[in-house]
Amino acid sequence: MASTARTRLHIDPGDMPIYAIGDIHGRHDLLERAEQAIVEDASKLPGRKLIVTLGDYIDRGPSSAQVISHLLAPPPQNFDRICLTGNHEIVMLDYIDGRISFNDWLPMGSDELLRSYGLDADQLPLIFPTAAKLDAFIRQSLPKPHIDFLRSLPILVDTPDILFVHAGIEPSLPLEEQNDDDLVFIRHRFFESPVPLPKLVVHGHTPVEKPDVQPARLNLDTGAFRSGRLTVARFWQGRVHLFST
Repeated sequence: MASTARTRLHIDPGDMPIYAIGDIHGRHDLLERAEQAIVEDASKLPGRKLIVTLGDYIDRGPSSAQVISHLLAPPPQNFDRICLTGNHEIVMLDYIDGRISFNDWLPMGSDELLRSYGLDADQLPLIFPTAAKLDAFIRQSLPKPHIDFLRSLPILVDTPDILFVHAGIEPSLPLEEQNDDDLVFIRHRFFESPVPLPKLVVHGHTPVEKPDVQPARLNLDTGAFRSGRLTVARFWQGRVHLFST
């Protein structure tokens, strides 16, 4: 469960092109390729551009640490970048802050995350005989700038026409009353509600074989960690252009 309220950004990008990137899950190789494709696509467009990443940078894929380092670095020239939190970032912080156990965290794919930091999730419990010592070692081994970055991530970007968020929204509630946990964990109540959505909701969180294009929502999570496809959507002048790695 999300522990503290996350920042919610409200921006009016005007005519600025916006590129949204789906769930990355430790695939630094695909993130680099996606950003290169974005740069090439944007070379034909005027002015500054914005990249919005939709969360879940870590776990499952092989290079979580490298993904975070990449996102901490400056964006491509003439771009701004906003990184949203996903549920995997929030659950990792729940472990770091002692709200869940190591065994509760492992099913999230954190063994791959730990391996990207040079830690072996299979061997560590054999080396540290108590949970307290194991947890203390892991927490001190993870770089503070990376943890601080995860803590700083906003939970949504609201623009006049599009809402960018990791999982979706509770359709029965106004945007200003949305619960942080729903914004990063919701699935069926979002997908199946008959209540009209207030604007286009661009999200990830629920893996699909190809981008799920609906009248009022767009799911960009194409399961990059196992499919090798990281999906990008460009929003500009009322049109959407989709492409994948």
